[in-house]
Amino acid sequence: MISKAKKQTVLNLITQACKSGARKSKAAQLLGLTIRTLQRWILNGLLDRRKGSRAAPGNKLSDYEKAKITKVLESPEFADSNPNQIVPKLADQGIYMGSESTMYRILRELKMNIHRQSSQPATRHSPDPLIANAPNQLWSWDITYLPSTVRGRFFYLYMVMDLYSRKAVACQVYEYESGDLAADLITDACLREKIPKDQVTLHSDNGSPMKCATMLAKLQDLGVIPSFSRPSISNDNPYSESLFRTLKYRPEYPDKSFKTLFEAREWSNRFILWYNKEHLHSSIHFVTPEDRHNGRDIKILANRQHVYQEAKSKNPERWSGKTRNWNPATEIVLKKFKKVKKTSEKMKKAA
Repeated sequence: MISKAKKQTVLNLITQACKSGARKSKAAQLLGLTIRTLQRWILNGLLDRRKGSRAAPGNKLSDYEKAKITKVLESPEFADSNPNQIVPKLADQGIYMGSESTMYRILRELKMNIHRQSSQPATRHSPDPLIANAPNQLWSWDITYLPSTVRGRFFYLYMVMDLYSRKAVACQVYEYESGDLAADLITDACLREKIPKDQVTLHSDNGSPMKCATMLAKLQDLGVIPSFSRPSISNDNPYSESLFRTLKYRPEYPDKSFKTLFEAREWSNRFILWYNKEHLHSSIHFVTPEDRHNGRDIKILANRQHVYQEAKSKNPERWSGKTRNWNPATEIVLKKFKKVKKTSEKMKKAA
């Protein structure tokens, strides 16, 4: 039964929706109610005056029958079985005590519709989020295909990026996928960025070059902490995938396939120079990854904030609210899971 407070909340939501131009019947239907129900709530002052039937159903189980079924459900013979198995087994013994739905209803009433053995299934928890609030704390890497002029043959672009600054800290093109080549690339990136041990976490998917013994041994030797996507979860490494999309949707991306490895490497190097030093990245308030990586974004964004404040002071009538937010992002979070909105929030949004 719906409480009086919840009924009042629903009526308030529908009233607000009607004031905004919605039809009462459509608003009620959206909340799973009929217009007749709303009329009854209003006329009866939110009190449900329906008395209902007082007669007990003729097929209702007696307390003795319920106790007998409960004893069977708790017996060692059927402790590890569900009603769909218990009923046929009892029928084989010439016994009928009730249907499967009856037994399930009794289990729910007694709060026994749970795992009834001492052993419990493994509890799975979502992985903890990875957070970076400075450069060279959290890296992501992946491999993508670059087409060649030979059918069925590809060049492989290895890319390592810093998630805080979005800078591509290492990039190379090879003729095949290999954990040895990946280990060399990570080594080069750590030397370029002067990474001490146990400072950076390297996230990747579950490909064979990412999890091979050579790669893992090199990460341990460098003091780089490995992190992997969850199995069968395609969006746990979104930053690298986004970078590859930017790469392949550039106007300069060749219409035809790469003829040689040298040609693929030359084009990739040009892209990296543009991406790191010229590209104004939208996720870091339109500064270049290079500026963000080296801390120059703070001064750039502060200057933009000053320009906007001056423009507003000169023409305040052109601004209906605050100026654009040019504050630098303080942290980047990987593996951040969205919470499901509560029903009440959905109702408010619908109204």
